[in-house]
Amino acid sequence: MTAIKHALQRDIFTPNDERLLSIVNVCKAGKKKKNCFLCATVTTERPVQVKVVKVKKSDKGDFYKRQMAWELRDLAEVDAKDANKENPEFDLHFEKVYRWVASSTAEKNSFISCIWKLNQRYLRKKVEFVNVSPQLLEESVPSGESQSVAGGDEDALDDYQELNTREEQDIENMMQVCEYAISNAEAFAEKLSRELQVLDGANIQSIMASEKQVNILMQLLDEALAEVDTIEGKLLGYEEMLQSVKEQMDQISQSNHLIQISNTNNSKLLDEIQFLVNYLDLSKGHIRALQEGDLSSPKGIEACTNAAEALLQCMNVALRPGHDKLSAVKQQQQLFTELRDVFARRLTNHLNNVFVHQGHDQSSTLAQHVAELTLPKHSPLHRDLLRYAKLMEWLKSTQREKYEGLSRTYVDYMTRLYEREIKDFFEIAKIKMAGTTKEGKGKFATLPRKESALKQETESLHGSSGKLTGSTSSLNKLSVNSSNSRRSQSSSLLDMGNMSASDLDVADRTKFDKIFEQVLSELEPLCLAEQDFVSKFFKLQHLSDPHTHTHLFLSDLSLSLSLAFLYLYSKDVVRQMMNKIFHSIETELNSLIALGDKIDSFNSLYMLVKMSHHVWTAETVDPASFLSTTLGNVLVTVKRNFDKCIVSQIRQMEEVKISKKSKVGILPFVTGFEEFAELAETIFRNAERRGDLDKAYAKLIQAVFQNGETLPHFFEGVEARVAQGVREEEVSYQLAFSKQELRKVIREYPGKEVKKGLDNLYKKVDKHLCEEESLLQVVWHSMQDEFIRQYKHFEGLINRCYPGSGITMDFTIQDMLEYFSSIAQSH
Repeated sequence: MTAIKHALQRDIFTPNDERLLSIVNVCKAGKKKKNCFLCATVTTERPVQVKVVKVKKSDKGDFYKRQMAWELRDLAEVDAKDANKENPEFDLHFEKVYRWVASSTAEKNSFISCIWKLNQRYLRKKVEFVNVSPQLLEESVPSGESQSVAGGDEDALDDYQELNTREEQDIENMMQVCEYAISNAEAFAEKLSRELQVLDGANIQSIMASEKQVNILMQLLDEALAEVDTIEGKLLGYEEMLQSVKEQMDQISQSNHLIQISNTNNSKLLDEIQFLVNYLDLSKGHIRALQEGDLSSPKGIEACTNAAEALLQCMNVALRPGHDKLSAVKQQQQLFTELRDVFARRLTNHLNNVFVHQGHDQSSTLAQHVAELTLPKHSPLHRDLLRYAKLMEWLKSTQREKYEGLSRTYVDYMTRLYEREIKDFFEIAKIKMAGTTKEGKGKFATLPRKESALKQETESLHGSSGKLTGSTSSLNKLSVNSSNSRRSQSSSLLDMGNMSASDLDVADRTKFDKIFEQVLSELEPLCLAEQDFVSKFFKLQHLSDPHTHTHLFLSDLSLSLSLAFLYLYSKDVVRQMMNKIFHSIETELNSLIALGDKIDSFNSLYMLVKMSHHVWTAETVDPASFLSTTLGNVLVTVKRNFDKCIVSQIRQMEEVKISKKSKVGILPFVTGFEEFAELAETIFRNAERRGDLDKAYAKLIQAVFQNGETLPHFFEGVEARVAQGVREEEVSYQLAFSKQELRKVIREYPGKEVKKGLDNLYKKVDKHLCEEESLLQVVWHSMQDEFIRQYKHFEGLINRCYPGSGITMDFTIQDMLEYFSSIAQSH
């Protein structure tokens, strides 16, 4: 172990200016084979630093390396496991617990003893030693190697003092005089001893010679002591004199302290009084404004607003502890409460009267807006009421019940006003749609509302709820008798095929489109203006979208959640108020849409485009607004009517009866589809709902082809006979479906004519379908699949119902594929 210690000192610690004091060979508990050394070291420079260093052999085993080191001041506890029995295990508690097993108990005890000594000598915070024998800590380590390791070298380090330059020079000079000092140390030592004796004798003689000076010195010392006694006596006298002064100064100091406390208390009292005066004082002008201020003039409203805000500030002052017990404060708070209640009643009564007056306002009548089909504007009322917005905010924070009562009152009376105006507005729109205003426009403006025959006719179109009733007699009367050139109520592809373009009464449809657009254009700003006013007047718009408050989410989650809740609550309140105020809009719109659909089913095309555009515009502004939601609900009805229109056209095509005498000619609904496509393309140009029209095209085109052939008609008869119970192999014995009749029908569809028909069909489809979405290729491919499906179906019927007849189509499936491919490539 000594050799290892010297090797470690030389190779590891000397280069780091450290000295090795103790060493122990250890391994980690449970890992017996991985040995290492724990070393207790101190630095050679001051201040001394004490460390426990873990040293391990290198992987090659030819040298040692420093693996880990701990400061002794970080050591919290040394656990020797057992103080009475020999046990090589011990624990060192640094930032974590290190468990070790020493190679022997003696090495362990020597190392722990060294740690204890270093702890006692250098550390202020003592390490706790657990399960260590007291004898090991109190007594020194036995002599031998452990003694030298644990304490000897350290003591030698503390006793050793280096020679200074002068001492080194003296020794060198002495050794130069005695050249034999190195070769004959005993002679050199004897010489030094003799010289030392000579010097001691000289010193003794010098001391004896200076006895006189010593006596003089002793006399001077005696005199000095006497003088000291004198000075001490004077100091005692001064101290007695100062003692009385000290008592007086203490009294003065105590008196000054009391004066200082009194001044501090007076200053604090003044601050408290100043605080109460500044924050709990309401001027006489504000009091007068709250009690009797004019709430009908702009100046009076401004004065009342300032007074209400000042009152709210006084009532919301955070009083300091004890203020609420002062009688003056109690009186002032009582005054504030009375002023608040008085002003809240005055404000509530005044605004109630304004709402009631506006709700009963008869200035806006039907006759005033009959010519231009417009809704009355309420911007003057909104402008006047917005002057009270700050007062409404004050009422919301002070008298919540009165605020909510005013909200209900406003909604009730404005609902009546808007319901009356909207009902009149839609009555005018229905009359204009029915076309009777050409004869009665001028008269209607002057006749009383109850005496208007046109109005009475229109009222029969809907019940009390505004919806159309089952009876359409009045509608027929309005729609048919208004113009001799007016077509029937229900438009169809058959009708369009039987008319020329001029007979379609394009002017009527254009007029309907303008009327419907005017209705939506009037409703949209009306709703937006009212929603904006409600939000501002009732202070429901001051919270912005919480998603913009990113810093609030990062800094205070609870605050951001509260803001999000208030934001959603405010939007919900606005939406509820708008739903009550304009509850009749959706009903009236549905009634108007039903009327337009009754007049002309193709009006659903116009309504789908217009309503979709307005829904898109409303959603752009606010997707959750009342206007967006209402128009979206109505759009569903419009889309349903559009789908019904398309289904109705398909059903009429399916029910068309073709005369057996008609051999050649264009079916009316084929021409009608062409006219329909021209009309639809005009309506849906650049429309948001273009996809709905394209889907309708696919259905209509398929219906045209399914119902445009006499060949499908023949096989439908075959299938009908089979469905009636006739066996398939016996169908050919039916006179109308004999083999001769089948050959006659097939001869009408030679491959050349089929290709020619397909080519004409491609041109018509290409004319009416948009190119942007590559819809032509999709439709053409779908038509190809449909033709092939029908071909296979007909071929199957021939094989089952006419077995062995040898009857086949004039063209094959491969021919059909070539027709479709060549036509598409040629265009």
